Amino acid sequence: MRVLLLGASGLLGHNVLKHLLQQGHEVHALLRNVSALHTQAFPSTHGLTLFQGALLDSAALLSAAQGCEAIINCAGVTDMSLLRYEDYLPVNRDLCGMLVAVMEKLNIHRLVHTSTANTIGYGISSHPATESSPIQPPFSRSFYALSKREGEELLLRASGSHPDWHIVILNPGFMVGPYDTKPSSGKLLLTGYRKPLMISPKGGKSFIHVVDVAVAAVNALTMGQHGSRYLLTGQNLSLQRFYRLQAHTMHYRQLLLPLPNWLLSLAGRVGDMLRYCGLATQLSTRNVRQLMVREYYDNTAAVSHLSTPQTPVDQAIADFFAWRQNPTSPRQQ
Repeated sequence: MRVLLLGASGLLGHNVLKHLLQQGHEVHALLRNVSALHTQAFPSTHGLTLFQGALLDSAALLSAAQGCEAIINCAGVTDMSLLRYEDYLPVNRDLCGMLVAVMEKLNIHRLVHTSTANTIGYGISSHPATESSPIQPPFSRSFYALSKREGEELLLRASGSHPDWHIVILNPGFMVGPYDTKPSSGKLLLTGYRKPLMISPKGGKSFIHVVDVAVAAVNALTMGQHGSRYLLTGQNLSLQRFYRLQAHTMHYRQLLLPLPNWLLSLAGRVGDMLRYCGLATQLSTRNVRQLMVREYYDNTAAVSHLSTPQTPVDQAIADFFAWRQNPTSPRQQ
């Protein structure tokens, strides 16, 4: 089908775009800056049409969506240094309402929307959380997670009033893999790469290969239940175990020491003071507390309903570094 893709220049967006084209779909990609798209390593870009414009420009959205049968939204503001909650809302919440209006006007009935696992309460290794788990601290105080949850709620209301539509919400965990151009999640990998000594927080995450998320997103165009959320998560690992796995995968030795929570808390309070003075920094009590918890999730529903692949995390790590070393190589997944 012909699909409007938003957020194509990001980590997930690049991988969704590549998979859409490989599956024979036509893609309309709306980008503020078309040069931000890195498709040199794609086997082919046949079927791709680029539209230049702002995500929040109604006219640009309508123009790019003309003739499309579906929308995949990978756009999101994730910058943890933003000072105000209102800074997150235009893209993470308001864009969702704009997409519903576009769908109503152009008679588009399919939408796959990417949110985050952090809008869902996390579990522990023995009892990972499912989609029914409510959001909980520290993410219930995260500007990013709260703005994403508002976007979800808007779309869930739209799904209720449009029973003939197909709206699926994806809640990915910590994505790792190629085409991390900024980098985004790759900052976590680069922080510990080949350092003889690494001091790591005591928290943990559910790591997933970004290609698995991309496959699930494209599958969700025709699979999954209307008005449902799906946790796209993978291997639940503490950050220390992840860094051990990275060192093993990339063949280097590293001494890992735990970072005490009290020291993280102290750094967060310093960040709070800087932010109070108007200085943009990712350091804050709100953010550092996220590094102290082990956010573990159950991906059973996504594997069952969306045929989500389950690529080992070590392969995701290897693919991230392989792409960084040669971003134009056609070998990438």
